[in-house]
Amino acid sequence: MRIFISMTAFAALFSPTHALAWGKTGHRVIGKIAEPFLTAPARAGVKKILGTETLAEASNWPDFMRADPAPFWQHDAGPWHYVTVPRSKTYDKVGAPPEGDAVTALQRFSSVVRDPKTSLQERQLALRFIVHIVGDLHQPLHAGNGSDKGGNDVRVTFQGRPTNLHAVWDSGLIDEAQLSYSETAAWLGARITPVETARWTITDPRVWIAESAELRDRIYPVEGAEKLAYQYVYENTPRMEMRLKQGGVRLAVYLNKLFGPPQGR
Repeated sequence: MRIFISMTAFAALFSPTHALAWGKTGHRVIGKIAEPFLTAPARAGVKKILGTETLAEASNWPDFMRADPAPFWQHDAGPWHYVTVPRSKTYDKVGAPPEGDAVTALQRFSSVVRDPKTSLQERQLALRFIVHIVGDLHQPLHAGNGSDKGGNDVRVTFQGRPTNLHAVWDSGLIDEAQLSYSETAAWLGARITPVETARWTITDPRVWIAESAELRDRIYPVEGAEKLAYQYVYENTPRMEMRLKQGGVRLAVYLNKLFGPPQGR
C-alpha cells in the first residue's frame, strides 16, 4: 500500500493535549542506545534509507509531523502511537481497534521497509515510524488502560508545577536529571550488561506491551498523593531508565531482524 503525504510541514508546534511518548529527549535516548547494537546489515540498511540521519534524529519525526494539517497526520496516523489494554486484560484479548494502533502500524511499516517496490520516501516514513513506535511501546502510559487517555486526564503536580501523569513520564522524570540526550544515552548504555542484552532480545511487541501495562498499574499516585516530588522521582527514575534501556536494545534487535535474511516458515 502506497502512502502519500506532505513532507514540508515545519511551522506549527504540538498541542499540549497530544500524547507524545517520552518527549524529544527520551526518544532520542532510545535511538542513541540502539545504534551500537546494530548488526552490519542493519546499519547498512538504515543508512541506505536514512542517509546521514541517525536513529536519534529519526525518532521524533512522527511526533513533529503531527503538526501537518494533512488528513494523514491529523486523522490516520494518530492511533499509531499507542495501544489500549485495560487492567487484567492482555493485548491479544483486546485486539486492535478498526482504525489500527501501534502494533498494526509496526507491522504495516515493517512490510513497507521490506518491500523493494516501495519508494525511498515511503521507506523513510516507514523506518522513522518504526523507530518511534518501538520507543512508544516502552513508555508505560502508551499501553493505556482505556479510561484516562494514557494518564493525560490524571491531574498532578510535579515538583510544584501543575501537569498530568502522562507528561511526567513523557519528559518530567527524564528532564529532572538535566542531562542531554547524548549524556543520558551514554550513561544508561554503559550500564547495560551482556546478560541484560541477551534477556531483552525480544522482538514481539506484545511482550513489550505486557511489560508496559504491568508497570503502568504501579506508577499511578494513590488518591490524595497527587503532589509528586522527590519521593516519586526516587521511586520511578530506575523504572523509567530501565524502559529506556530496554527500548534501545529492542529497537536494535527489531532492526537487526528487519534488515536480516528472510525468516523461514
